[in-house]
Amino acid sequence: MTTATMSAPKVAGIPQHSEAEGAIAESPREELDSALGDLRSKQEEWAQLGTADRRAILGELIRDTSKVAGRWAEACRKAEGIPAGTSTAAEEWLAGPYMVLRNLQLLERALTDIERHGQPRIPGPVKTRSNGQVTARVFPQTAYDRIFYTGFSAEVWMQPGVSRESLPETQAVAYKTEASGSVSLVLGAGNVSSIGAMDLLYKLFVEKQVVILKMHPLNAYLGPILADGFQALLDWGVLRIVYGGGEVGAYLTHHAEVDDIHITGSDKTVEAIVFGPGADGAARKAARQPKLDKPISSELGNVSAVIVVPGPWSASDLEFQAENLVSMLTNNAGFNCNALRVIVQHESWPHRGELLAGVRRNLAQVAPRKAYYPGAEDRHTAFLAAHPEAENFGAAGEGELPWTLISGLSADAEDEICFQTEAFCGVASETALAAPSAAEFVNRAVELANERLWGTLNVTLLVHPKSMADPTVARAVDQAIADLRYGTIAINCWAAVGYGLVVTPWGGFPGHDVYDIQSGAGVVHNTLMFDQVEKCVVRAPFRINPKPMWFPSHKTALEVAKKITYFEAEPSPWKLPGIFWEALRG
Repeated sequence: MTTATMSAPKVAGIPQHSEAEGAIAESPREELDSALGDLRSKQEEWAQLGTADRRAILGELIRDTSKVAGRWAEACRKAEGIPAGTSTAAEEWLAGPYMVLRNLQLLERALTDIERHGQPRIPGPVKTRSNGQVTARVFPQTAYDRIFYTGFSAEVWMQPGVSRESLPETQAVAYKTEASGSVSLVLGAGNVSSIGAMDLLYKLFVEKQVVILKMHPLNAYLGPILADGFQALLDWGVLRIVYGGGEVGAYLTHHAEVDDIHITGSDKTVEAIVFGPGADGAARKAARQPKLDKPISSELGNVSAVIVVPGPWSASDLEFQAENLVSMLTNNAGFNCNALRVIVQHESWPHRGELLAGVRRNLAQVAPRKAYYPGAEDRHTAFLAAHPEAENFGAAGEGELPWTLISGLSADAEDEICFQTEAFCGVASETALAAPSAAEFVNRAVELANERLWGTLNVTLLVHPKSMADPTVARAVDQAIADLRYGTIAINCWAAVGYGLVVTPWGGFPGHDVYDIQSGAGVVHNTLMFDQVEKCVVRAPFRINPKPMWFPSHKTALEVAKKITYFEAEPSPWKLPGIFWEALRG
């Protein structure tokens, strides 16, 4: 038990799940009602709980999550058909317990700052751009950040109206107000195992709400493992984990004891929740008559573009960036909301064909993956039907899909499926823009991304340092970062790094409502607890060294992933040599 003063009895009637093979039974309505009643009874106490007690609880969560990390990663590996002992299995450590442990540590650090300073401390400079917009560098925070992410940095750009003087008032708002608390429903995602866990941590520790988490049916097997790792929250009565499909979700979303909802998933799912399914739901949306009148935040995917700024790339640059691009597609079998979907190149860049050739070579070297996410085969078939010229790579076995590249798309094509539909499988495309200069290409690529590609979650720019030495290109890139309407903008790295750093806010560009939801509304992660975020900008070296763990060719990724996961649970300089040794061997 924690040393916190809030009472934390074992709650009768809530199943103590054990890990078992096979499907987990749907939670009956009596259990759902009981869980919500328990949460309602704890909401005020939780909202008023002091930061010292919260930090004690986080300490328990770090300890217990570390204990289940191996089970967690292994369960995901088996479910997704990843061969044991392979570097690909590193994904399940990195996108699961590693990120959750990092989240817990960052929250503990933020709460310590709140005790001492009134809000989390911003590690880097706070600046005001020429247009008055305030930016704050949030990464790196520690010496360990500088060691593990050499050359990386991240900034958060605030919404208009926030000044340097008022910025502290927009942090940790829930900790500066007297609130009676509320009950939040988190509808878990089925594709990445850390999503549901980190979404509920945001609700509990940033917004000070109690949470009922409905596991996604696809990874319900994680529920018992998560329950063991988050046992302290279950004991305090501020978290309940339940199971079921669409019917359970519908029952919970309309339940009188649920005050608000957070979902990671599809825009179609949000529309079904808010307006109802089918033709009736579409009619309600058209009439602007929602069936559900509750606040709903969401993260809903994207047609993620990578804008390749033309420059003096060497042969080794081209090979590195080709694998960089392929890693953005093949990770998690392409079932990521931030997966590569459209490569945008300059039409007459001399290296355009060479880069594509490198992408093809790398795709051919990555083994096809189990298409574990529902509907993947149908989505893949739809893209091939629209583009029979598509190139497939790899000998896909039963239950697998090949990697697919659709190159040479017309940037002016109307109703282009690759621009308007998130494939959510191993499909990526390429298009090119004519422009008289590199700077003008950047301007036109921004227009394409903002106006033609669906979603507002994330976008990446690849730009050589010699290109940035040209003042006209540097100005164009700086203006592009300002103009791109995306929640995360990454320079030279996969935008998923913005998800993985955790200190950075993660969500779509603000301003969308349920009538045009795009990539969603609101943010999560955001451990410095900013309340008025516009976007975050992640910057990386053009050539990352050592090789990133998410690159398919990394030979020791699994060993590195395990070591850094346990490092996050208990940081120590004595663990660094072993991590460096494995990383350099990759």
